[in-house]
Amino acid sequence: MKTIIFACVHNAGRSPMAAAWFNHLGPRETPYAESENGVRAISAGTSPADRIHPEVLQVMREVGIDLSSAQPQKLTLELARDADLLVTMGCGDKCPYVPGLKVEDWPLEDPKGQPIERVREIRDEIRRRVEDLQSKLAHST
Repeated sequence: MKTIIFACVHNAGRSPMAAAWFNHLGPRETPYAESENGVRAISAGTSPADRIHPEVLQVMREVGIDLSSAQPQKLTLELARDADLLVTMGCGDKCPYVPGLKVEDWPLEDPKGQPIERVREIRDEIRRRVEDLQSKLAHST
């Protein structure tokens, strides 16, 4: 199974939403597909928070995704080394460098402390980007 890591600073907003969307939207026929569940997404942070932001839990619950059991984890070199793609969201040069690891950066606003309407917009933008990534993976050779 191949792994995509979505990473942000605290692993409490953007990256858990992205990993949840990727896994929720289901496996796509991609070059990564080695089995029925050929690719999985996980999330991590360079400086993980104690918990997922409440506003993130709320907006994801609104679309039928329950992140209440998600626990922020640290993005380590070992975790990144086992990945096939690292998608960063605001952690920039704090993310570990792994030779040969493909890295893509998504400049997304941190949802922490934002009005709920703005958190919904960020959630929806993340979904669009995840769908684009899945489409790109499906059409890559």
